[in-house]
Formats: sequence, C-alpha cells, structure tokens
Amino acid sequence: QVTLVESGGGLVQAGGSLRLSCAASGRTSSTYSKGWFRQAPGKEREFVSAINWSNDNTYYADSVKGRFTISRDNARNTVYLQMNNLKLTDAAVYYCNADLKTAGSDRYSIYWGQGTQVTVSS
Repeated sequence: QVTLVESGGGLVQAGGSLRLSCAASGRTSSTYSKGWFRQAPGKEREFVSAINWSNDNTYYADSVKGRFTISRDNARNTVYLQMNNLKLTDAAVYYCNADLKTAGSDRYSIYWGQGTQVTVSS
C-alpha cells in the first residue's frame, strides 16, 4: 500500500508564497508521474501540475504557469510545489497524486493524498 502525505498548506496574503510537499511511503517498483490537483469549494477538482518521473518533464495548468514550480527529491521520494505570487483564485484544497506501480504489481494505479488547505487573503 502506498500513502501520500501532503504538508505546507496554510494562510497567506495575496502575492505571497507557499511550498507544498508530498511525501510518499510504501513499497513501489516504478513511478510514472506525480502531480498536484486542487479543488475549491463548489468546483470540480482540477489539474495544477505534474512531473514525469523518468525524464523530469513538467506540466502546468495555464492558470499557474510562471508562478508555480513543481520539483522532486528522489532520495526523499517527495514532490514539491512552489507557489509564488498567489492569487485569491488559488485558494483551494491541494491534493497530491501519484501514478505508480506498487511492489509486486504489474499495473500502474493512481494514488491520492488527503489534501492540504491553501487559503489566500486579500
């Protein structure tokens, strides 16, 4: 079983910065990608950013390009989301996800963290 645990959320003023972390635990054999989604009240969960684990290619939603940066630390099995110049519209619960194979499995599956709240004040 794989567990993803997010941290780093909180309250920040508009224009400020936060860095989210997502630490993975459990036995995995291969990771395809890890990324971040978010869900604001009354809205559907939406894609924010992802990183391909084999070639480091990164992907961003248009709404966060130039402000957010995704990165990883292989040794810590952790993915980060650096969020700069936060806007009121960035406020949401941010969820980490991973597309990976657990040890002994022959297929990739999607795993989700429990979410971390990001609140942006004016």
